[in-house]
Amino acid sequence: MKTVQLQNEKATKINLLDFKSVQMRTFHLSWIAFFLCFFGWFAHAPLMNSTIGPDLDLSKAQKITAFIASVGVTIFARLFVGNWCDKIGPRKSYIYLLIFGSIVVAGSSLATTWETYLISRMAIGVIGAAFVITQYHTSVMFAPNVVGIANATTAGWGNLGGGVTQAVMPLIAAAMLAFGFAESDLSKWRPAMFVPAVIMLIVAYLYWKYTTDCPKGNYEDLPKERPQAAKGESSLFMSAVKDKRVWILFAMYAGCFGMELFVNGRAATYYQTRFSLSETTAGIIASLFGLMNLFARSTGGWLGDKFSKKSGLQGRVKWLVIVMVIEGFALLLFSRMDALPIAVATMILFSLFVQMAEGATYSVVPFINKKSLGAVAGIVGAGGNVGAVCYAQFLLRSGSPLQDCFFYFGFVVLAIGLLGFGIKFSAEDEKAAVDEQNRLEALAKAA
Repeated sequence: MKTVQLQNEKATKINLLDFKSVQMRTFHLSWIAFFLCFFGWFAHAPLMNSTIGPDLDLSKAQKITAFIASVGVTIFARLFVGNWCDKIGPRKSYIYLLIFGSIVVAGSSLATTWETYLISRMAIGVIGAAFVITQYHTSVMFAPNVVGIANATTAGWGNLGGGVTQAVMPLIAAAMLAFGFAESDLSKWRPAMFVPAVIMLIVAYLYWKYTTDCPKGNYEDLPKERPQAAKGESSLFMSAVKDKRVWILFAMYAGCFGMELFVNGRAATYYQTRFSLSETTAGIIASLFGLMNLFARSTGGWLGDKFSKKSGLQGRVKWLVIVMVIEGFALLLFSRMDALPIAVATMILFSLFVQMAEGATYSVVPFINKKSLGAVAGIVGAGGNVGAVCYAQFLLRSGSPLQDCFFYFGFVVLAIGLLGFGIKFSAEDEKAAVDEQNRLEALAKAA
């Protein structure tokens, strides 16, 4: 596919090999930045049972509480960062977040007690807000006909960090011990945390040098391009809060991304305890869940774009409902599997629909309230973390085995998916999307 080379307009096509246009540079750097933030966010999960837990003498309840804290903080971080993007722009937002992430991920290695470890995990949870910046930045860089797949691909490839870290962090920790950077097998996780931290700083520099807030430039140089520049729009966040469609998407994202977060945090432990696998083997299998992001989320966004061609914005909603319902059935199936090969196969099937639902959700988000895009993206994104916290709290307080929790959650996802029928778009919304697409295609032909 050939990218439209109109530097001052949204791109109407995607060319993965284009590194000259600001739209595609932003595309690639946003998913790379999100990948690293997700990698650092979940870097502790695959090392919890074998090294971190024993090193700090953590109980089962403390391990789950640390996960809840890390995911729970992200709820507030996403709300803040979404509004931040509207005010200072996505470029500065990402640079600041990457620098902060580098500090707190490396700093977590200094934890020596349960209290200091909990604080470090809460600080790390802030970088989960990277998702909102990624979705915001691609939304302002790409036209309606490809914004679904652009958002889904950058988010999906970024989410790969959650799967890759399951397999890679145990290897990094082992290398630290082998090369003498760690004193013992239990402390090898500490120097390992510096690896993602250093890479975050490098990407922060690249983001500063090679991206802009929007196709025309940076908000500080072009204040009229900032979404909140319009008179009478001083409280765009509240306009998003008052829109019931935002809260329906909030709930639906809790049903898909919330479930992905929960599984990312517990998958390695699940395979270790239920099937008696080693840390490395369980981590590799658990990584398969996240690795579906390589194409599954993109597929969800791409199909959202396709549905919109035939049925408009409402077509995007119909596709979202369909894929959420299938996700619920797939989770029910996975929860009942007792044989390892079949459990892995059904987990992959479930993962496919989880991530397609995420892509489908953010093929709808850019059309809900364009002037408060950051606020909408932040609220919906926070929904995923709310879902993950609720699932983890149920696991902690019910005492139910993970496989039973997955079974119950399958019915929850089914119910949430049906809420999508409450999302409606006006004739004006439909016309505005068509008009913007026609304008950009006309400019591309004239170029």
